[in-house]
Amino acid sequence: MYKNDTCHSALITRGCLSTSKSFSSLSLPIPLSMAAETASLLPSQAFPSQPTKITSIKTLAESPGLTSIPAAYTFTPDLHDQVTCVPEGSIPVIDYSLLISGTPDQRSKIVHELGRACQDWGFFMVVNHGVPENLLSSILDGCKGFFDLPEEEKQEFKGNHVLDPIRSGTSFNVSVEKAFYWRDFLKVFVHPVFYSPAKPAGLSEISLEYSQRVREVARGLLKGISESLGLEGSYIDKALNLEQGKQIFTANLYPTCPQPELAMGMPPHSDHGLLTLLIQNGIGGLQIHHEGKWVNVGALPNSFLVNTGDHLEILSNGRYKSVMHRAMVNNKATRISIAMAHGPSLDSVVGPAPELLVSSKGNEPAAYAGMKYKDYLELQQSNKLDGKSCLDRVRIPAV
Repeated sequence: MYKNDTCHSALITRGCLSTSKSFSSLSLPIPLSMAAETASLLPSQAFPSQPTKITSIKTLAESPGLTSIPAAYTFTPDLHDQVTCVPEGSIPVIDYSLLISGTPDQRSKIVHELGRACQDWGFFMVVNHGVPENLLSSILDGCKGFFDLPEEEKQEFKGNHVLDPIRSGTSFNVSVEKAFYWRDFLKVFVHPVFYSPAKPAGLSEISLEYSQRVREVARGLLKGISESLGLEGSYIDKALNLEQGKQIFTANLYPTCPQPELAMGMPPHSDHGLLTLLIQNGIGGLQIHHEGKWVNVGALPNSFLVNTGDHLEILSNGRYKSVMHRAMVNNKATRISIAMAHGPSLDSVVGPAPELLVSSKGNEPAAYAGMKYKDYLELQQSNKLDGKSCLDRVRIPAV
């Protein structure tokens, strides 16, 4: 059994700071013909340049002599927050190779472990997933290259609407936020149609290969999760039309912060969709909410950090819960993370699986109302992040 180091000795303010070797650049020439449908937007074709209202965090963090953060980025610390480091081995670890190529007994055990992880944690780490380490390092390098572009070039990819296929910006939704997050981002739709910013050179090819490989892993995990619910392995895939499922690539930049105890990388929230698979550049900062406390997550080498999303909670009628998580910042090293969200097709209406509402003990009431995934996505992305407030809108009160 693999063990996970959930908190390193270098604890920086309200998060864990871990270090690993630096990633070297690698060129991966991948033909675009590998995608069934691809679409590449040049900056001028995608979105018109607009004046920057909010300075990027990267520019702000690199300001000479910066010793404190502006009031607009300050959050009042919650004195009731409890942050803990759980014992090694506490966070579930899933060996993906046993799920796809293990013996029947090994696979059955992994399916059971997947179910327990979704039920007890809403979070797990995936090892032996088959995605090459050099591809992980290359996509992280490519995203760093994007964030290192001049500000005016990144502004060329600034989107106007939450469903624009390429959006670059800062914080989460500056139009509705009272305080801003210590984060810059690049958000791109990569399936069922593949998009990528035209800059920097090489990012499009690498992100295409990375997106395809991660999507394979996500669908394999969802097959196991479907079985863990007592459904056919292909149930989730077919019911939510994952062949046309929305896959969203989000790169996050969290620069060093002079007052990390007053800033927030991302606030407590759950994700839309089914599963989010995340990698990072060796710098910690992710915290998940578990049993009333915030848990620092230290990633195993070459692993995916996986959290369950709102639509898995809805489909399972609450058997599995989407996990609340947040991103903390530090004053020692810049963190880059890449989150790949996997959801249903935009037109899928997601409600509890009917098969889970019927049992020998009698019918179980639906705990969530059905909603089209596109409407849910727009609802969450158009508002400020606030815990599970979006999921609460489709929750049906118990009688």
